[in-house]
Amino acid sequence: GKTTVTEAVKDNLNGILLRSPPPCISHWRTVFDDEPTPIKRAFYAAGNYILASEIAKASTQAPVIIDRYWHSTAAYTIATETKGKVQDLPPAHDEVYQWPEDLLKPDLVLLLTVDPEERVQRLQGRGLEKTKEEAELESNSLFRQRVEESYRRMVNPACQEVDASPSKEEVLETVLQLIKKHFAL
Repeated sequence: GKTTVTEAVKDNLNGILLRSPPPCISHWRTVFDDEPTPIKRAFYAAGNYILASEIAKASTQAPVIIDRYWHSTAAYTIATETKGKVQDLPPAHDEVYQWPEDLLKPDLVLLLTVDPEERVQRLQGRGLEKTKEEAELESNSLFRQRVEESYRRMVNPACQEVDASPSKEEVLETVLQLIKKHFAL
């Protein structure tokens, strides 16, 4: 759903779609995904800073839509480093949920959520190979819960949650309404 929505938003706003990790390093993703967690997370963190430079440049030309950014890196790191249940996560106002002061900040962050069964059906329907994180989300409900709750605890900017279970068209309409409301378009 995320890729479908970001592509549709880009088209609707005549925007520029950027992805993390950015293309200049994304070919290294499979290599770093097999590295120990601290090295893998450093790769994704570096990707956010490289992406920030691309965002700054692109934003002078058109609205910029980003498919994953710091929130994703942080949520997966927190969920990986915290074992156990949601209650074992750092407390809600812990600094780990704060946006880094030296990283270009987005104006609006949307978190698309679907229930686990719907998520599995969509992944199977795509026929694509799952990443390690997708496999972990599917097989480990405690990990999935930690990731989702970590996203929900992010602040400055916080994530606005969007239920992505309805049809593509309905989700896109919801997302566009949130964007219009946020930017008073």
